[in-house]
Amino acid sequence: MMILKKRGRARERSLPGRMRGVSLLEVLISVLILGIGLLGIAAMQALALRGGQSSLESSQAVMQTSSIAESMRANRANAAAYAMGMTCAASGGGSLAENDLAAWLDSLKDTMGVEDDSTTCGRIEALGNSRYRITVQWDDSRSGGGAQRQVITEVSI
Repeated sequence: MMILKKRGRARERSLPGRMRGVSLLEVLISVLILGIGLLGIAAMQALALRGGQSSLESSQAVMQTSSIAESMRANRANAAAYAMGMTCAASGGGSLAENDLAAWLDSLKDTMGVEDDSTTCGRIEALGNSRYRITVQWDDSRSGGGAQRQVITEVSI
């Protein structure tokens, strides 16, 4: 109800029923729309985080291939000793190449995988003429990608 004063007298005037404020139903619908919008924003944020994790792991794989390539260049005379099949477990040995490979696989697991996983692996193939193909493979399912992901780099030593 609205009270109007006109020249010293108070007068009451009632408003029509539709103009008395916001109904509870309108508030509930507004809250529902706002909630759906916030859920959409949260889903987009989660997707962006998964994409960022996948991108980080890809960058780590490229850096790790560069690392082993530089180790091979430093031991150019024994570069052929670095060739190995797909290996997921590091096994240290007596030669410099075996120690470099073990450190490389440990570093792969530290930067891209989880401890004691069997999905983060590496392979080095000899292509001839001092050329090598380095492959890093890991499980990308936690980042929203496929089950296995690979980065393959060809280098000349």
